[in-house]
Amino acid sequence: MIPLSVPNLSGNEWKYIKECLDTNWVSSVGNYVSLFENKVAEFCGVKKAIATSNGTSALHISLMLAGVKRNDLVILPNITFVAPANAIKYLAADPILIDIDADTWQMDLTLLTDFLKSETLVINEECIHKKSQKKISAILPVHVLGNMCDMETLMDLSIQHHIPVVEDSTEALGSYYKKKHAGTFGKFGCLSFNGNKIITTGGGGMILCDDEDLAKKAKHLTTQAKASSDEYYHDEVGYNYRLVNILAAMGVAQLEQLPGFLVRKKQINDTYNQFFKKIHGAFPQKINNNVIPNNWLYTVKLPNQENLRKYLIERNVEVRPLWVPMNQLPAFSNDFYINIENVSDKLYKTCLSLPCSTGLSNDQQSEVISLLQNFYHD
Repeated sequence: MIPLSVPNLSGNEWKYIKECLDTNWVSSVGNYVSLFENKVAEFCGVKKAIATSNGTSALHISLMLAGVKRNDLVILPNITFVAPANAIKYLAADPILIDIDADTWQMDLTLLTDFLKSETLVINEECIHKKSQKKISAILPVHVLGNMCDMETLMDLSIQHHIPVVEDSTEALGSYYKKKHAGTFGKFGCLSFNGNKIITTGGGGMILCDDEDLAKKAKHLTTQAKASSDEYYHDEVGYNYRLVNILAAMGVAQLEQLPGFLVRKKQINDTYNQFFKKIHGAFPQKINNNVIPNNWLYTVKLPNQENLRKYLIERNVEVRPLWVPMNQLPAFSNDFYINIENVSDKLYKTCLSLPCSTGLSNDQQSEVISLLQNFYHD
């Protein structure tokens, strides 16, 4: 099997994890947690980074601290992994689902602009949805597949309509818009270190924040809101969202290799793109000039996607379709969906993600391309 996207554990992972085992510092207290936080903050160019148990917990806490409350609305793209939509529901809020741009596959900002102009009002510096009379308390862009939308336009909309931005950058470690790292534009940014991400801790996440008071609050909430160093005194409802030291050690080792991973991802991306120029009806994700993506998961819009998927799986090549659009999932089917042409559904039915692990060999990629060529020319 040629895998889709698997970890590349070729650095100091064993060395750092062994140090945790040798010293018994394997739980949520240990030097590697703070070291990992500091190194991620430095890499992303942000003041503070708070390690969490996964990307979903990072989203949950970030939305909470951004001010999302019960019965509020949060703007979200309709194409995304389900985690941000779930995090909105954790707070008893609901998403407003915005269709995506047909070329970049990011939130359609023209559609969003028109929606905010025609269907909302700003009252006492709060954005109110006319139809439901509910407050829109956050915009949650998702940097889908490591690409990014026009962040200047998005942040202008945020300011004009008094809606804070929380970035789902869980797929975008190493991605930049105008040389500014993903997750550093809004009030919070969130990263994920799941097993298929560009670097991994097995499971884990990170909150990025430039506001030191909010960062301190996030750290407090993710560590059970423990308010005393020597007493089990907790001053509010907290969450056990801590990243453990042994996984943070793995993260430090992975982060050391990230520059090389980014180079390899681009090589794989460019090789596929060159091949698909020859396939009629094949369209990779468009990257605008201001964006430098991390090329996390190579995905392409293809003719006859369903049969191609079966063909590759039968030949031991792991592939996967794009996520089912949020408006088609039972938990979100009754939420507002803003669209004109339902681009989300069209992409879902035509997109396929191909093997692109950083450890993918040139021979393996050539084998995948050979199979693709055979399929489209048989």
